[in-house]
Amino acid sequence: MNGNKIRLSKSSISQKEKQAVSEVLTKEFLGMGEEVMLFENKIQKYLQTDMQVVCVSSGTSALHLSMSALDIGYGDEVLVPSLTYVASYQAISATGAVPISCEINPDTLFLDTDDARKKITKNTKAIMPVHYASSSKGMDEVYMLADEFGLRVIEDAAQAFGSERNSEKIGTKGDIICFSFDGIKNITSGEGGAVLSNDDKLIQRVQDSRLLGVEKDTEKRFSGYRSWDFDVKYQGYRYHMSNIMASIGAVQIDRLEEFKIKRQSIAKKYINSLKNIDEIVFLDIDFDEVLPHIFVIKTQRRDSLRKYLISNDIECGVHYKPNHLLTKYKTDFVLETTEKIYSEILTLPCHFDLSADEQDYVIDKIEEFFRA
Repeated sequence: MNGNKIRLSKSSISQKEKQAVSEVLTKEFLGMGEEVMLFENKIQKYLQTDMQVVCVSSGTSALHLSMSALDIGYGDEVLVPSLTYVASYQAISATGAVPISCEINPDTLFLDTDDARKKITKNTKAIMPVHYASSSKGMDEVYMLADEFGLRVIEDAAQAFGSERNSEKIGTKGDIICFSFDGIKNITSGEGGAVLSNDDKLIQRVQDSRLLGVEKDTEKRFSGYRSWDFDVKYQGYRYHMSNIMASIGAVQIDRLEEFKIKRQSIAKKYINSLKNIDEIVFLDIDFDEVLPHIFVIKTQRRDSLRKYLISNDIECGVHYKPNHLLTKYKTDFVLETTEKIYSEILTLPCHFDLSADEQDYVIDKIEEFFRA
């Protein structure tokens, strides 16, 4: 590829996003205002959902605010798969609660509810399933477990915006759903996230808490004003989304269907091209429904393949190092399935701007490696 690295992931920004940002700069109202309200409405319209939408500064803050609004804190426990980005864990521990590391299904890399069941105690308050590689196959079992034990469900759907499950878009139903719109997600607002729920009390808490706990400040901001005489009853944070971010996200939603077609075609091409290599195993994901944020394969020769691809100017990643192996969240128990899977997973380039020639080159190098 003439020394030009093939990127693992990247945002796709057109002139339309640049124009939208320019218009916000011209208005000189850069904080949270009308554009954020319009973006929230646009998310709701795209999803065709009656769930309420609250945009915030990141996917991590969406998780943190959701748990804070549930009064989850010191002495409480939240069940979560260890194989997730550390953001999921940091959001839990930021409340003072303890993340309880759970196993994953080896085929989907989704939360193993059988293992989660074994770890429920009197202190368990919620389950945080992670939509790994944008897939949420296994959510029905999560909600059955939650109903049985009276637990709240906070879906870490950071990777899943635009994906479907059982022919319904993620975000159309559920307890609490949290999205991320960071620079390389399915759509981006530069940074950003959203909380969706039909729990009116929770939504009001999240709305207030994103603005330092100032009661009803959202309505003022959306009208271009600020609150001067107000009350604060709960801990709040500076987690609101800016108009600049929202203007980018609103344009990205308009482009989402073309993003979806391209990303799904990339995933299907990898599968069709590499399916005859016995040493490669694909995740159990339906790419007619899932809009893939990342494309992950499993191989027992992961490290040597990764080294070979990098040496040929192909970026690749490992999503993720299990959190129960990190110093802050280290456990006194082993998660055998998670640790085995961690040694096998490799993420291949997958983004809207990946050209056909670039993907062919990646495929050729993988085939070349396994032929050697």
